[in-house]
Amino acid sequence: MNASWIKRPVELVALSAALTLTGCAQWAHQARSAVQAPVAVVPPVPVVTPATASLAPAAWLPVRTANWVAKDFRFHTGETLPQVTIAYRTLGNPAGEPVMLLHGTTGNGGNWLSAAFAGEMFGPGQPLDASRYFIILPDSIGTGASSKPSDGLRAKFPRYSYEDMVDAQYRLMTEGLGIKRLRLVLGNSMGGMQAWVWASRYPKAMDAVVPMASMPTAMSGRNWMTRRLIIDSIRNDPEYRGGDYTAQPRSLQFASVMYGVATNGGNQALFAAAPNRAKADALLDARLKAPFTGDANDHLYQWDASRDYDPSPGLGRIEAHVLAINSADDERNPPELSVMEREMARIRHARLLVVPGSAQTAGHGTTAQAKWWKEDFRGWLQGVPQR
Repeated sequence: MNASWIKRPVELVALSAALTLTGCAQWAHQARSAVQAPVAVVPPVPVVTPATASLAPAAWLPVRTANWVAKDFRFHTGETLPQVTIAYRTLGNPAGEPVMLLHGTTGNGGNWLSAAFAGEMFGPGQPLDASRYFIILPDSIGTGASSKPSDGLRAKFPRYSYEDMVDAQYRLMTEGLGIKRLRLVLGNSMGGMQAWVWASRYPKAMDAVVPMASMPTAMSGRNWMTRRLIIDSIRNDPEYRGGDYTAQPRSLQFASVMYGVATNGGNQALFAAAPNRAKADALLDARLKAPFTGDANDHLYQWDASRDYDPSPGLGRIEAHVLAINSADDERNPPELSVMEREMARIRHARLLVVPGSAQTAGHGTTAQAKWWKEDFRGWLQGVPQR
């Protein structure tokens, strides 16, 4: 599929009046009845100068953080918790069109505030201009500051799935924030798979869906095999002790580095970075020695949550317009499987965009860099009708 790849300079100017502290106060007033934890407001920087333009957008966008508690949460296993905390960030115009962005495995909503994404998408005149959109960045169940095994239950935490994670996000949207319909749900990697679940499970909840770095089919093949190797590496490590460890099992970092090398980064880019054994060893050693703060139970649960992922049976129910964005060098979702063409033919309004692979792309990580697809996304979203 051909696409035009247009690079435009990032032009960061004064933030809109809708993003002043007055706007933040308006949002806090509207949400006060639903938010059950204090709202922390990061004051906006009034003008972005050349000196600050190189900083991550979190340094110049007003980001608000909050928690909402979903009471009597029932998981698909039948297990229940009296309350589940959903942490989230918001930015942009509280009166604008609401959009929800869903992060990848082991990440959190703050991942969207990188220069490679927010710096290309949230600024004035950019595709998700924060003066026009109300941007919601939840931490999925099991991640970030949301309820997770490491909070205390450890391996007794309910064995959640992607459907449970999406149900919690939907409750945040409807009960917590009082939003009836989203303009857009966009997700990457795990978030991309969750976007497929959103579209099929809650077909009337949004106008547009953008699942990235994902496929709408059962978890299978190399993608599941390598995930299971992480899970088994942790679970079978004597240091894991059934989840009741006192120090993080050493297998966690090793398995995570192995998975990252095997399924992310792009063949061409990785070869360019490590064209001989000495450089390959140096790159690998650096990753193995890097600080690692992950929790074994949290990571095990997050990877295991994909075990029964399969939105395929519900694709015919999708009402939203769908733009699926993948990369040609995605190690976890290789285009030669032809899954996308087969499954997307079942969706009424669907388009597939594939970013060509190169030494500059990053395999499974390519779609996290908005520069490769943002102009195609802009034109597509403008053509999606509002309901």
